[in-house]
Amino acid sequence: MSHARRPRRGGWVWFFLALALIVMLTRYWHGRSHTPPHKAPAPAAPAPRAGRSRAASEPSKSSNDSRSPVEDVFEVQAALARRGISPGSIDGVPGSQTREAISVFQAMEGLPVTGEPDAVTRARLTLDAPLLTTYMVTTNDLARLQPLGKTWLAKSQQTALDYESELELVAEKSHANPKLIRQLNPGVDWGNPAPGTILQVPDVNYPAPAGKAAFVVIHLDGKSLEAFDENTNLLAHFPCSIAARVEKRPIGELHVIVIVPDPNYTVDPGLFPESAELRTIGHKLILPPGPNNPVGVAWIGLDRPGYGIHGTPVPELVGRTESHGCFRLANWDAAYLLKLVWVGMPVWVEP
Repeated sequence: MSHARRPRRGGWVWFFLALALIVMLTRYWHGRSHTPPHKAPAPAAPAPRAGRSRAASEPSKSSNDSRSPVEDVFEVQAALARRGISPGSIDGVPGSQTREAISVFQAMEGLPVTGEPDAVTRARLTLDAPLLTTYMVTTNDLARLQPLGKTWLAKSQQTALDYESELELVAEKSHANPKLIRQLNPGVDWGNPAPGTILQVPDVNYPAPAGKAAFVVIHLDGKSLEAFDENTNLLAHFPCSIAARVEKRPIGELHVIVIVPDPNYTVDPGLFPESAELRTIGHKLILPPGPNNPVGVAWIGLDRPGYGIHGTPVPELVGRTESHGCFRLANWDAAYLLKLVWVGMPVWVEP
């Protein structure tokens, strides 16, 4: 007769130990599968910027956002001047020089050339800084003012042919017509402005030149002067007075032979036969430098005797009156052109 085998005591012990281990592992993995992963706190929303009341894409005219199109003639003229495209003396009034400057800008931008500030042109022509800036009248300003002599002889005896008034000085420094400066500063006593007087003026400085021009073109028909770089990119466009008599208007290629900032001026009676005073004096006079010198603040002599590009005492008349033969620019344009030209540079005069 057979007997069943009794299990060994040690086997049961190992059995229960294994069972307990299985239960512990099961609870451990079960617990991990239901524990949510740790999440980093969400970043705080950025604090609103002080004074920001418009959407980022909405132009703000008061802040002169660079994406804000110009709206009136004054803004058009200022925006053009900041690009080196002069509309003449800035006056806020539409005219032929402003239309010519708009046409130049439109051609540069590949827009239809109409000479009119249409919506597409105004959207492209923007201001990247406030339209106006301040200018303070100084004692140095007032000290340099002096009346301008009424005769050639009286002018030759002055220490300088400087500004006659603070209004004239401020207008030239801001490329503006004196009438506009008066309008912007209605409460100023221009007959006796006090040192420290703060004025509102257009902010229209030309861009700093990146280098010299390669050549200059003078358009007799359009009464304008333009400077270009070696890749024929336009560097500057200025209104320009030309000779009154057709036979005194040279055509073709000329060259710069001398560059003189703040020149004096030799009055030759032979060049002014209409002057009874000079016929009586009978000899040449030397006039001192200054913005009211007949050639203004710059002389760029050309390789045709007696011909040059220069400034003028009356910038408001540039392109509207005619000269004895030279090419006349506003003083601020002539001073800027000095930075671009070089001896030997070609100057093309086109009909």
